Amino acid sequence: MKELSDYEFWFLTGSQDLYGRDTLKQVAEDSKKIVNSLNYPTDNKKLAYKLVWKPTLLDSESITATIQKANASEKCAGIVCWMHTFSPAKMWIRGLNTLTKPLLQLNTQFNEKIPYSTMDMDFMNLNQSAHGDREFGYITARMDIKRKVIAGHWSHESTRNRISVWMRAAVAATECKNMVIARLGDNMRDVAVTCGDKVEAMMKLGWNVPYYGIGDLIACMRKVKTPAIDELMKVYESKYNIVWGKDPAYTKAHIREQARIELGLRKFLKMTGASAFTTNFQDLWGMKQLPGLACQRLMEEGIGFAGEGDWKTAAMVRVLKIMANGMTGDGKGVSFMEDYTYNLEPGNMLNLGAHMLEVCPTVAADKPTIEVHPLGIGGKQDPARMVFNGKEGKSMVCAIVDMGDRLRIVANDLETITPPEKFEKLPVARVLWKPLPDFTTSSEAWILAGGGHHTAYTNLLDIEYLRDFAEITGIELVHIGEGTTIPAFRNELRWNEAYWSMKK
Repeated sequence: MKELSDYEFWFLTGSQDLYGRDTLKQVAEDSKKIVNSLNYPTDNKKLAYKLVWKPTLLDSESITATIQKANASEKCAGIVCWMHTFSPAKMWIRGLNTLTKPLLQLNTQFNEKIPYSTMDMDFMNLNQSAHGDREFGYITARMDIKRKVIAGHWSHESTRNRISVWMRAAVAATECKNMVIARLGDNMRDVAVTCGDKVEAMMKLGWNVPYYGIGDLIACMRKVKTPAIDELMKVYESKYNIVWGKDPAYTKAHIREQARIELGLRKFLKMTGASAFTTNFQDLWGMKQLPGLACQRLMEEGIGFAGEGDWKTAAMVRVLKIMANGMTGDGKGVSFMEDYTYNLEPGNMLNLGAHMLEVCPTVAADKPTIEVHPLGIGGKQDPARMVFNGKEGKSMVCAIVDMGDRLRIVANDLETITPPEKFEKLPVARVLWKPLPDFTTSSEAWILAGGGHHTAYTNLLDIEYLRDFAEITGIELVHIGEGTTIPAFRNELRWNEAYWSMKK
């Protein structure tokens, strides 16, 4: 798989050849300073990815050539356009017609403040971003080009943060074009939401969703050697707390089987080029255990996963993992999740998210434990899994569902809380949250939108990342959060239906 850090974004500065050599020299110097400052700010809060300065664009030929080079570059994940002066937008039409990369228009100017006492017409002619950016904005609107617009001074941290959010979404959209989501078995029998149009997903997002028999994984597991399992057991013991229980030999044997599964899965993913995968407990013939700890470990390293063959959720977990790449914070991350059960006390309505085995430890409040317990589904040996509570704080879940004529992302803002009591007999990882704006509104809106029971959960990213991703990829997004009301949400769904019907 491609290293995400290899991606870059090209910074294109617009002007024209009427200003003279001295002015254009100043334009180039100013745009270089902006790029250098964004890449290496004094507060060391860098952009998520590197900006690459490109020579000032003065005519249709240079614009088209540069955009076509950006399209052809595997490293370029998008372009950032800024009109330092006035750049007549007809020059951009031919190039923009060929653009296949995400586009951000940065509405800024070199100077932060108006120099009231010294400003003359030369200064005005040089610093025409307010003029040029609106000309560029008109043509992108007229051409109906998907783009992000960020307004603000380039030196401000808030501007840099918003650029970074868009960059992360753009890289995720770029990675989607080559994403392989390996299905180990098909989706769970008779379940509706885990189905979907794989051809449409590949056409729209680039997702490739091939099927593999469980025998393909078992063949990889058979190649795993005992010394490799021994080494992985050392990692488990150093990184997590192992609950050995009354029979340590029994516990060790079952954990070692998960180590074999993990190592086999690593071989399988490398062989198939997959960065996300699914399993199905109804289709694990020949395996001793359901993959539990193994799936948690792979998610911890950035692999997308979902259970019951839910390839769309596995892909969204991977998408969010890509967006979160390089971001740090104990207990802050991305995980596969499932809505499991409710607390419906008046004034204290909560939702408990979990899964049979597979919740990612990047969202854990404390150091996870590895435990072995019976599992009343799947008909296999007692599987090893990590057990923990989720870290409290702001969070979000999103589901991607197939509406027949389009894909829809449903997102809900949450407030994850520390459980008020201990889960004495619940041997799985779990996350307890208050959905926003409240339980009743959130649940009713989610169900009205067709949101599934499987989700991608994050306490690191917010809705802005998904908005940018949805705009770049051209798919629908509906958001449930503070301020959501059911009448307004119903109307939004109706308006969306009309809009997307016209887009077909």
